[in-house]
Amino acid sequence: MDEHKNRKKEKNNEPIEKLNKKGKISKKFYEQELSKLQIELVKLQGWIKQEKLKVVVLFEGRDAAGKGGTIKRITECLNPRICRVVALGVPTEKEKTQWYFQRYAAHLPAAGEMVIFDRSWYNRAGVERVMNFCSDEEYWEFLRSVPSFERMLIRSGIILIKYWFSVSEEEQERRFQKRLTDVTKRWKLSPMDLKSREKWMEYSRAKDEMFSYTDTKQSPWWVVNSDDKAKARLNCISHILSKIPYNEIEAEVKELPTRPHNKGYVRAPYDDQTFVPEIY
Repeated sequence: MDEHKNRKKEKNNEPIEKLNKKGKISKKFYEQELSKLQIELVKLQGWIKQEKLKVVVLFEGRDAAGKGGTIKRITECLNPRICRVVALGVPTEKEKTQWYFQRYAAHLPAAGEMVIFDRSWYNRAGVERVMNFCSDEEYWEFLRSVPSFERMLIRSGIILIKYWFSVSEEEQERRFQKRLTDVTKRWKLSPMDLKSREKWMEYSRAKDEMFSYTDTKQSPWWVVNSDDKAKARLNCISHILSKIPYNEIEAEVKELPTRPHNKGYVRAPYDDQTFVPEIY
């Protein structure tokens, strides 16, 4: 019996292979590293709250580049009151008449918050430009204005980090096909995705032009190679942690107090309550 336990212990302590037979990160290694990084994200969250930091992280890239999956892994273990995701839809008629950055500025963080934009004000330089949803005048005004807008955010004390998720044409097509056949992912395949599929080169040109104006020394674009989703997630999270110096905050609650006994309380009859059917 003891020998069996010792063998099991030795097996658990064996180093996990980083790559699988296909040359990609193995599932066990990915889960192990992701768990470590998520613990660090929780520490970072505590530091942001204590030091009253204001953090903005932008996620941009082509459709099916892996932005949503990475955001999900970042926020999975975090407090949504401290770290929140902003994914704005199509602007309303009223918003179309406002200053372009106005609806985004409304979602910027207060002290002690981290805001992740799942697509951001860069919609104007991407989908709006390619699909002709904005005029040439609006487009060029955006490119002239955005460096100043971002410098203003940084001067106000906001930590701004911008990510571009880069995916190859072949990998994007593979992911589109998977969305088509997987009922749980079919909702991700929108009419806009189908249109963008036909405009690969137009999006490439738009991205290059956007970078030439907005990839500044003060607010650079960080490109994430996202053909391998597992690597992209780990690399991106690791990079976020490296861009914001932080220390671990001592836990406020170290042990649970003794629970007092409620004397004289009589629980209401079960028959008076409506329960969810126990199908499972």
